[in-house]
Amino acid sequence: MSRPHRHELMSIFLVPIFLAAGLLNEGDKPVGSNDFMIESNAFDYGDSIDPDYTCDGSDVSPQFQWSGAPEGTRSFVLISDDPDAPVGTWVHWVYYDIPATITELREAFPPDKRPEIGGAQGITDFRRIGYGGPCPPGGTHRYFFKLYALDTVLGLASGATKRQVLQAAEGHILAQAQLMGTYAR
Repeated sequence: MSRPHRHELMSIFLVPIFLAAGLLNEGDKPVGSNDFMIESNAFDYGDSIDPDYTCDGSDVSPQFQWSGAPEGTRSFVLISDDPDAPVGTWVHWVYYDIPATITELREAFPPDKRPEIGGAQGITDFRRIGYGGPCPPGGTHRYFFKLYALDTVLGLASGATKRQVLQAAEGHILAQAQLMGTYAR
């Protein structure tokens, strides 16, 4: 019998606890397969995000790594958002056309329109390019980091919105993985 993966254990044990505590809704559980996963050395699924990665600190992006992309992946899209914002879902990061050869984004990823490693960054609800960390007006909010494996390169100009990226990606998503952290003020 094979040993359960960390992702499976989180789904089995932690998701019911998060649901009961009101930190997750039914659709918020970890997304992905045992093969396609996104992780960070800064926080685990459901953990609090360190203030250094928020507007209360340095407001730099955490480190992320992923593995298990399906065969045929030509690019990745990373979108971070907060569904608990009082004005509706608030977009914190849009990065697309990440080359399929990339499996990690370093901490404090630069807010370049066209990063050196490839791809393009879009505009957030902060009206700027690049990562914008958690900055809730109050209470505990959930921050989702969704990674999509695509069978194409979108070819959009830098500065695209989350909506534009997801519309262009429609019909090209091979797999999705998700990491969620919380932050309270």
